[in-house]
Amino acid sequence: MISEDKALEEHKNRKGKYEIVSKAPLSTRDELSTFYTPGVAFVSSAIKENPAGAYEYTSKGNTIAIVSDGTRVLGLGDIGPQAGLPVMEGKAILFKKFGGVDAVPLCIATKDEAEIVRLVVEIAPTFGAINIEDIESPKSFRIVDALSKSLDIPVFHDDQQGTGVVVLAALLNSLKLAEKGKDARIVINGAGSAGLGIVRLLSHAGFKNLLVVDSAGTIYKGRPDNMNEFKEEIASATNAERLQGTLDEAVRGADVLIGVSKKGMFTKETIAKMGAKPIVFALANPEPEIEYEEAKAAGAFIAATGRSDTPNQVNNVLAFPSIMRGLLDARARGLNYEILEAAATAIAKSTGKELGIDRILPDPLERKIAVKVASNVAAAVVAASVRAGLARLQADPKEVKRQTAERIGRCWKMEKRILK
Repeated sequence: MISEDKALEEHKNRKGKYEIVSKAPLSTRDELSTFYTPGVAFVSSAIKENPAGAYEYTSKGNTIAIVSDGTRVLGLGDIGPQAGLPVMEGKAILFKKFGGVDAVPLCIATKDEAEIVRLVVEIAPTFGAINIEDIESPKSFRIVDALSKSLDIPVFHDDQQGTGVVVLAALLNSLKLAEKGKDARIVINGAGSAGLGIVRLLSHAGFKNLLVVDSAGTIYKGRPDNMNEFKEEIASATNAERLQGTLDEAVRGADVLIGVSKKGMFTKETIAKMGAKPIVFALANPEPEIEYEEAKAAGAFIAATGRSDTPNQVNNVLAFPSIMRGLLDARARGLNYEILEAAATAIAKSTGKELGIDRILPDPLERKIAVKVASNVAAAVVAASVRAGLARLQADPKEVKRQTAERIGRCWKMEKRILK
């Protein structure tokens, strides 16, 4: 277990987790003239004549912005943009290592929804995509929806869409092991960003028997209290029978219980009320709704958490870097749920022959597996982007696989050189 002193020391010694390194040599006058003035003027003029040239001549095609106002950071809550910066830097190095994507943290000193949208629209020409991160819900949902309508580049919300993808991947493999199908009864505890993302993607993927529970109980159409436009959306997509009551009532006979809420929400008694071969994903961070060992002791056929120190870690790092890799390779104009489902399916299949009740997802820290996941997901995202008519570039998925493997390999080698 990492200590506070160790974490502070490592960050202080390194002065942050990333730096900008030049690709261009500047050792001679000729090189200086080529890569800055006067040579750069020719490049700027070419882009003025053809704006799409920015993808060819600049870093735009491989660079994204990580935008946060610091209002919902990990398990820390509203800590502000400056305190949120270490987390966004961490996200940036994950994008690089697992997707070969250059990411720039932009922690902004405003909580105003309209101001955040305006700011992102104005800085968008620099980037090939936008990642919205750790902004409180439901504000984050409206920001993502507004930006998706305003911009001609993908807007990805990892708390919502990344979580949805990795949960769907884990669910597909878990149901396969339990010999169950898409008619499984699934209870989701938590109606924030992750909960909404899971409902949207599972509904798109054909799961119909969904129930969502929040602090006020089961969400149903017509519930009078503690509702907003996004909970109304959840109510329309789930709980066709309009069941009411608590989590313990909702979970009776359920096949799957997914927690995206807070520590301690699930007990042994909760799991005991589920159906045969219960599947339990306790994904609250940093502490799960129930510990892995406790869930297994309570009879869970498959248990998973977001932690790295127990089996079956359901970690967004399997999703967001390689999804972004594919979107950039396709020069995508946007993002839809067909693309996200394709990514989830690719992650699930990447588990391969290692699939088992204690290995429902690939291990991202094994280099060969990380390369396999990134290559498969990027290729699937490119193909889905083309099918959806959102790709500017008709990239060959096989070539994307090859190039992604090379990129990830270079990133892992670079990391080794840095650590030396």
